[in-house]
Amino acid sequence: PLLGEMKRKIRNSEWFHMFNGDVISMPDKWEYPWYAAWDLAFHTISLALVDFVFAKDQLLLMLRSLYCHPNGQIPAYEWNFSDVNPPVHAWATLYLYKVERALGREDIKFLERSFRGLMLNFNWWLNRKDPDGNNVFSGGFLGLDNIGVFDRSAPLPTGGSLEQADGTAWMAFFCQNMLEMALILADHDPEEYEDFAFNFLQHFVWIAYSMNRIGEFPDEMWDEEDGFFYDVLRMPDGSGKRLKIRSMVGLLPLCASTIFEPETIAKLPRLTELVQLFRERYPEVLAQISPTEDGFVGYGGRRLLSPLSKDRLERVLSYLLDEKEFLSPFGIRSLSRYHLDHPFVFDFAGQHYDVSYLPAESDTGMFGGNSNWRGPIWMPVNALIVRGLLNLYSFYGDEFTVECPTGSGNRMTLFEVSKEITRRLSSIFLKDADGHRPVYGGTKKFQEDPHWRDAILFYEYFHGENGAGLGASHQTGWTG
Repeated sequence: PLLGEMKRKIRNSEWFHMFNGDVISMPDKWEYPWYAAWDLAFHTISLALVDFVFAKDQLLLMLRSLYCHPNGQIPAYEWNFSDVNPPVHAWATLYLYKVERALGREDIKFLERSFRGLMLNFNWWLNRKDPDGNNVFSGGFLGLDNIGVFDRSAPLPTGGSLEQADGTAWMAFFCQNMLEMALILADHDPEEYEDFAFNFLQHFVWIAYSMNRIGEFPDEMWDEEDGFFYDVLRMPDGSGKRLKIRSMVGLLPLCASTIFEPETIAKLPRLTELVQLFRERYPEVLAQISPTEDGFVGYGGRRLLSPLSKDRLERVLSYLLDEKEFLSPFGIRSLSRYHLDHPFVFDFAGQHYDVSYLPAESDTGMFGGNSNWRGPIWMPVNALIVRGLLNLYSFYGDEFTVECPTGSGNRMTLFEVSKEITRRLSSIFLKDADGHRPVYGGTKKFQEDPHWRDAILFYEYFHGENGAGLGASHQTGWTG
């Protein structure tokens, strides 16, 4: 409204309310000297090691009226505030709150202020990114730049829309974080927050139900034959087609795994009553999304919320832990190595599109061409996968084991799997048998010069085969 009759398109013009006048953590002092919402959420985890007040203020900043849009959207990054980043602010908020609580200085006011702002953002996601109201979410690139066969933030060449497995998994994760926050706040004010907790529980159930359709039809995210989640291309005529790219998109449902101790809900009578009523009304829904045949109760009486049943978990893990697929010597690849010899190809209206495994730099100009999600290892999503696996271990216990690596005959608990992935990630920075650090690849000065060899740089992402650092080289907070 403030632009008047101006005809030319002004970048970020719909964010006329914004006033950026604060110190904000940046992804990189050279290549990325601007803020980005999901980068900032990860930064706060590292910033909390040196300045908890500043870390919490950074999270609150994006929820304040001078930054957050009146409709509830959090600004993505400076050249396009209206793009969409994964909703990880709630997770970062919970992480900082729990660390402070463990240190004996619980900050319930911080949690409450954050909850109010995140409620607005949650409703924006519900109203804007689930256009058909079927609990299947889009969102665009969602931080994964060139991971798709198309630019996911641009109009599709086929028309129609994209139903995103990662967007839907991120929303399941967001629901779990908001539910957990509501349960904590209900300890202090049950009358105010029990209904909020039930609301987020319901949202999670319906999202998980939408992801857990049988998988026998081409317009369902889960592919029963492959045992993996894929994005679905929804054509203008309403028909759907899975885009069968084995990528981080199909692994992110692992991140949406959260446990609740048995006493957490039991001490809230109103919530217990609402949950029981839901059980009576929708038994078939709960039966379809329950983690095991025995329901939602696992080791130690713990409850698990996850879009993955035990059977589907095993099938997805068989890909995750396969060294010919996702498991690199240095962590989890963003795209399966399978696509090195089997590129995904899509032809439409005379146009050719393909996705191949590229363990290093990108070979396309998508999103500037200076990042690559088609093979390299990215630390933040690896960390969230490890978090998910640890929660799953807390539910399934020592009796649940999987082959790691797949095909090796070596069985591990999910706790041991988490340790193994963490060991591989750490080895990027540690000296090998020859005294070289994989992070520095073939750069002789950084490997051998005594003035440089112990000055560790935290790169943006890492080579999917040899662990060498790639992209921007000062990504402290995003990587380290």
